[in-house]
Amino acid sequence: MYQRTFPVLIMAILFILLVAACAQAEEPPPAAGEPEDQPPQLEAVGYGSIVQQVRSRGEVVCGGRNDLLGFGYLDAAGQTIGFDIDFCRAVAAAVFGDPDQIEVVNLTAAERGPALQTGEVDILSRNATWTTSRDAQWGNFVWTTFYDGQGFMVRTASGITTIEQLEGGTVCVTTGTTTELNLADAFRQRGLSFDAVTFEDTASVYGAYEEGRCDAATSDVSQLAAVREGFANPADHVILDIVISKEPLTPAVPHGDDQWFDIVKSVAWGLINAEELGVTQANVEQMVNSDNVEIRRLLGAEGDWGQADLGLSSDVMVQVIKAVGNYGEIYDRYMGPQGIAFSLDRGLNQLWTQGGIMYAPPLR
Repeated sequence: MYQRTFPVLIMAILFILLVAACAQAEEPPPAAGEPEDQPPQLEAVGYGSIVQQVRSRGEVVCGGRNDLLGFGYLDAAGQTIGFDIDFCRAVAAAVFGDPDQIEVVNLTAAERGPALQTGEVDILSRNATWTTSRDAQWGNFVWTTFYDGQGFMVRTASGITTIEQLEGGTVCVTTGTTTELNLADAFRQRGLSFDAVTFEDTASVYGAYEEGRCDAATSDVSQLAAVREGFANPADHVILDIVISKEPLTPAVPHGDDQWFDIVKSVAWGLINAEELGVTQANVEQMVNSDNVEIRRLLGAEGDWGQADLGLSSDVMVQVIKAVGNYGEIYDRYMGPQGIAFSLDRGLNQLWTQGGIMYAPPLR
């Protein structure tokens, strides 16, 4: 029986192989100039879903704040402005060609993660430190737009200059933040005791500090500088020359839509590259005709750096820069030497070519 079956099985296998070979031979040859091996064009689940919602809604919903000078605060006309808000406006300019097509949703520190996780906001641009757990749990952190570190503010009259001098003291801090965790780590590492006075919102933290309920207040140095500027007598308070943490402040988007993630990243990269190439709000339209190939590519006058793949116009960065300027212009608008909020040295936020670490991949 086995000897009879075996030749039949061999012939069946040979027949199948012959049919497969013929079918392969009948496939049409690739078109001229087309690569012979093209990978399948697959899109991840959720790809384009947030973009579609944003465009259908007609505005970008931005998780921000209106209580921190320089970053997100109200101007004399009652409009929310600031460094973080301008980033949201830049994204709106990229998607709609209009930076004003945004809605700012004010969030406390504790509300930031849930707002991203539930998709309540399209972008979180509100002094959020990029950490590994937040990246895993909250959403996709885009690109660091402000390098900061945690420090302390005390009354000048206290004479305090070190953390050790705060032994047994009280420190005002915002709860639900990396600031609160870093504070505990810094004192525990030094074997020091302290009492934390916690609040959910920034105003309460510094209101309590100014009332004398705390010996010190702690937060990112940029936030301390912003709040100090708003005190009745800024000179009565000093920011200690101490930094206890890394605080890369980074916008974030919800998980699940790589197209939206890439659009927002590309806007951040474009702003940084524009400063590096000398493209400004004032000269961007003239720079379209530049002899510099990198500038022409950035502005969509030559080549492509992925705009079409992201569903954006070729001149998208022209629209963005016309709306808000380049990275350095946004920084200087609020915190530069003539900043409308306060002045804060750029430090690490200088371009990598000028002694800082602000750097972005090339758009090409």
